[in-house]
Amino acid sequence: MRRRVREGDREAFALLYEQFARAVYNHGLRLTGDWSTAEEIMSETFLTAWRTRLRVQEDGGSLLPWLLGIATHKADNARRGVRRRQLFLARQPRPRVEEDFAPRTIGRIDDARYLRAVQSALGRLRRQEREVLALCVWSGLDYQQTAEALGIAVGTVRSRLSRARRKLAHLAEEDREPPTARGEMTSAAAIAALPVREELT
Repeated sequence: MRRRVREGDREAFALLYEQFARAVYNHGLRLTGDWSTAEEIMSETFLTAWRTRLRVQEDGGSLLPWLLGIATHKADNARRGVRRRQLFLARQPRPRVEEDFAPRTIGRIDDARYLRAVQSALGRLRRQEREVLALCVWSGLDYQQTAEALGIAVGTVRSRLSRARRKLAHLAEEDREPPTARGEMTSAAAIAALPVREELT
């Protein structure tokens, strides 16, 4: 697969997209908290992958770490773009907003609430800690694959992940709320408790 991708085999790229588009989309969504931005990140990731395919080494395992590394950079660029737009809009006169009473499904609302809670917790971490947490915890990469995706050492992955988990646990203590009817944990505590794949041997 690596050789075929490197050589520009379109069928190989179609297979690559079929296998990993959902994982790339989910990674973008977790990092940005926005569905449409995540779709843009997914599209831009595969476009960049096609343009930079000659950087792929023929030896190696799954190409998912390579794709998620590209997606991580795209998400970082998207967040900076959002901040610039927000600063611009903050300087403009506020438009009159009519309340939208269109019905929304309960599942969509719950998803949006959870995503906002997760984004709130992640927003209190440093960018490097957010990226490692998203790759290791949600995208299921092991330490070696995460290091490959971000271009850093495995030891750096471990230390950043450990730091992120400690911070989230501390945030969960600060933001502790009474248990919900279903006994759910706060978002920060839930994120900190998620398992991480061990480094492959």
